Amino acid sequence: MATPMELSCWGGDWGLPSIHTESLIVMAYAKFSGAELKIQTIDWTWKTLTGTVPALNLEDAVVTKPVHIVNYLRKQKYNVDYDLTAKQGADTLAYIALLEEKLHPALLHTFWVDAENYSNVTRPWFASRTPFPLNFYLPCRQSSAALNRILLTKGEPPLHSITEVEAKIYSDAKECLNLLSHRLGTSQYFFGNKPTSLDAFVFGFLAPLHKAHLPSGQLQQHLKQLPSLAHFCDNIISTYFIQNGLGSSPAGQDTVDANLQKLTQLVNKESNLIEKMDDNLRSSPQHRARRSTNSNASLVAEESSSSTPA
Repeated sequence: MATPMELSCWGGDWGLPSIHTESLIVMAYAKFSGAELKIQTIDWTWKTLTGTVPALNLEDAVVTKPVHIVNYLRKQKYNVDYDLTAKQGADTLAYIALLEEKLHPALLHTFWVDAENYSNVTRPWFASRTPFPLNFYLPCRQSSAALNRILLTKGEPPLHSITEVEAKIYSDAKECLNLLSHRLGTSQYFFGNKPTSLDAFVFGFLAPLHKAHLPSGQLQQHLKQLPSLAHFCDNIISTYFIQNGLGSSPAGQDTVDANLQKLTQLVNKESNLIEKMDDNLRSSPQHRARRSTNSNASLVAEESSSSTPA
């Protein structure tokens, strides 16, 4: 039996094997093709700070980016697109380009730029998996990078303000979801009864949006109005991940929630400790001695005044 290839990627949550779009694409394709991968979940540390994920670690090389990893797996005879026609192959490339151009900017904004989602979902998740003091810096840096990428690719004239850019990217993303829903129709997968690389890419883009608990989710609400896409994601999760033990079980989710709760409680305890130290400082013996000295001085002054002849 061949030794499983090692894939470095972000870990899972929300019932997903990974919450990271690019990692999900590779993991889904590997499942579809039968490629054995040894999953190595990473966090933000000094060693992985400049690393790229997902990364397929080979004996003599490291392959990064989903497109390159998928191409490598194809060369190793893990090819789920083998039976596609030339037209279906061209459609696959066109839809993947559509996902990158129309949907990806809105996903970046939803998770990394939208203030409510970033503060309540994205930042706490990544900060809990990043050691001190990087947890105060790296999520913020990633948020700034996401905003810069959106403005760089979508902020050309006549879209001058951030409000106009946001309206445009969400409009494009909803149009993309509509096209995907229409193309999928009532089929189980995009090209029939067997998943292909297009299904892996669509799953990677849609699954985090489908499963995350977002307080601000206009794009998520639009996805919920397209039941075929929601069913598509749920079907892949149940067929290829939960049955194989890679999905986050309820017990695993409870553990994550408990860890986040402990982190919050720790921060609150530190804040309370600082307040108590401040109160103790105000009521310390040094302060009381100073007030006592002033009182004694006043008493001596009064006695001297009463004993002085009129």
